[in-house]
Amino acid sequence: ARMYTCLARLREFRLMISKYFLSLSALFSLAIALGGLDSAQDQSTEKNAAPTAHYAEPTTRYGHFALGRPHEYSAVVYVDAQGRRQSFSLPSDEVFEDLAPHIVFLRPQQPAHLLTIVSHKSTGARLVLIAQSRDGLAIVAQSEPIGTPHRWLNPVAVTDLDGDGEAEIAAVITPHIGGILKIFKRDGARLIEVAQMRGFSNHVYGSPELDLSTVFVHEDIPTLAVPDQSRTTLRLLNFRSGQLSESKRCSVRAPVVGRVTTTPAHDLSVVT
Repeated sequence: ARMYTCLARLREFRLMISKYFLSLSALFSLAIALGGLDSAQDQSTEKNAAPTAHYAEPTTRYGHFALGRPHEYSAVVYVDAQGRRQSFSLPSDEVFEDLAPHIVFLRPQQPAHLLTIVSHKSTGARLVLIAQSRDGLAIVAQSEPIGTPHRWLNPVAVTDLDGDGEAEIAAVITPHIGGILKIFKRDGARLIEVAQMRGFSNHVYGSPELDLSTVFVHEDIPTLAVPDQSRTTLRLLNFRSGQLSESKRCSVRAPVVGRVTTTPAHDLSVVT
C-alpha cells in the first residue's frame, strides 16, 4: 500500500484593519503535500450550472442556531435553468438549519436535486433531498433523523465515492459531540446509511463556516479529508466495497476552524 507523505508547511497571516490593527494570530494555512494528488472537484455539482437555490423566511421557532443567526429558515427557493422560480415551505415544527441548499446530481444526466438539512423540534436534523415535480418542489428522499432536538449534522461531500455510477452523500452527524462520519445512498424515498466511522468534527458550534472537510481525488479514487473530533488531525478516508477505511492521519498545529480545500499545487490547504 502506498503511504502519503504529509509535510507541514505553516503560514501565519495577519490582517490589519484600519486604525484598530486587528490581529488574526490564530489564522494559519497548512499545506499538506500528498504525493501524486490530482485536482479535486465535487463530481456531483456543475461549476457553471445555471440553476440557483437559496433559503428564505428566516425564523426563530426552532432556536438552535448552530450556525449563528439568522441561519434557520422556513422555506427554500429554486430557480431552474429556464428561469422558473419555485419555492417549498416546511411545516411549523421544522426548519432548514443550513446556510444554503446544495444543488447536486446523484447520477450523470439526471435532473438536479437540492440537498438540505431539515431540523424537527422533537427529532433534530436529517438530510432531505428536494426536487422538481409536477406540482412544484417536493421532498423526494430523506434520511432518518438524529432522534434528539438540537442535534445537527454537516455534509462533507456528494460524489461517487465507490465508482458505481451513483453519488453517495457523506456527512458528519453531531459534529459538536462525538461526531460520526456516515455514508448514505439513495434507495427510493429513503437515504440509507451504508457505512459509518466515529471520531470526527467538521464544524465549530456557532460558526457559519461549514467547509472544514472536503473530498479530493488520488489515483482516480475519491478520498475524504475530515478532521478528527479535536480538529487537530486530518483523517483521510476511502469508501470502497461498502466499507469506510482510513488511509492516513495528518496532524495540524492548531484546531481546524476554516476551510479545507485543494490547491493548484495539489496540496490540501487547512485554515487553523
